[in-house]
Amino acid sequence: MVSFEEAMKIVLSDVRQTGTERVALNDSLNRILAEDVFSDIDMPPFDKAAVDGYACRREDLLEELEVIELVAAGDVPSKKVESGKCTKIMTGAMLPEGADVILMVEHTEELPNKKIRFIEEKTSNNIAYKAEDVKTGDLIWKKGMLIRPQHIATFAAVGCAMPLVYKKPKVAIMSTGDELVEPNIKPGQGKIRNSNAYQLIAQVEAANCIPNYMGIVPDNEEDTDRYISKALAENDMVVLTGGVSMGDFDFVPKIMLKNNVKILFQKVAIKPGRPTVFGKTDKSYIFGLPGNPVSSFINFEVFAKPLLYKMMGHDYSAAAMKLPLGFDFHRKTSDRLEFIPIVVDKNGSIMPVEYHGSAHIHAICLAGGIMTIPKDVSEIKKGEFVDVRPF
Repeated sequence: MVSFEEAMKIVLSDVRQTGTERVALNDSLNRILAEDVFSDIDMPPFDKAAVDGYACRREDLLEELEVIELVAAGDVPSKKVESGKCTKIMTGAMLPEGADVILMVEHTEELPNKKIRFIEEKTSNNIAYKAEDVKTGDLIWKKGMLIRPQHIATFAAVGCAMPLVYKKPKVAIMSTGDELVEPNIKPGQGKIRNSNAYQLIAQVEAANCIPNYMGIVPDNEEDTDRYISKALAENDMVVLTGGVSMGDFDFVPKIMLKNNVKILFQKVAIKPGRPTVFGKTDKSYIFGLPGNPVSSFINFEVFAKPLLYKMMGHDYSAAAMKLPLGFDFHRKTSDRLEFIPIVVDKNGSIMPVEYHGSAHIHAICLAGGIMTIPKDVSEIKKGEFVDVRPF
């Protein structure tokens, strides 16, 4: 059995990345950038008005100024601003030659004969200067960045209309067990609905990867071999649940070895989720997760999700914070690192949710995240801080 830290190091070591492709800007959201992006222009590309107002010379602020033209955004000024003159200008418009300040409209008074005067004591320049934000050739975004909505405008501004991104990994999802039926079937005696697969499909989609649901795998070696062989051949990662513990029908690791999977660990010192298997072939990675839904949910998030992102060239780091416990915590055994579903109350303290163990699927739905209890820690007093991973 390996520690959580050892397991993470194994999963994220020597990761094979997916290929790359160019996509339209509108299709790039949540993709991973596969090349550095540089600006092909200065930003702003010229000195421009930061406000609606009048462009003039600062040395003329005490004079009445004649308005010589109107310049809207997108226009090019045709007249130079000289002594006693000004140009009416709109926000974003090019600053006319000769002007070094823009008076805000509300800081001026209109006079007869197309004249204005400044009515305040002082003013900022109100000019956005050429290249003050970005210079031609500047590095805008680095390879490996997760593209968020706020990044899209900068791609457009620097002419990156078809960003190069990493391809999405294709992830096979399977559930093992003769006790399973699909959600549209009412379970008979001894049967349960297959909830794990659909939870994992959603988790794969949330990681912006491609789920490939392959169905329920019967509890026999021949079918398990057939499913695993096909999944490894056709996908970048395989995630299956069940069949990885110590029962008479838990022969997934044996079938993995038969299919040339190099098994890198079979148990992790965590709770829930100890019987977690991880291996790889020359083409694919494979996770054998426990059949209980809380275990499969958490272990996908902590192990599979970071690996998927790294396959796409991104070093994923889950949100984390330290928050105070709102209750005294005690556990009987402390031989494993433990993840426990929690909620954060209105005072920012950690409170428990009703949790009956790793089969209690509703606990995850009610929780706002999980707190991490380190190995060898059996008690934590109210008010002490713990590590929390919000969902």
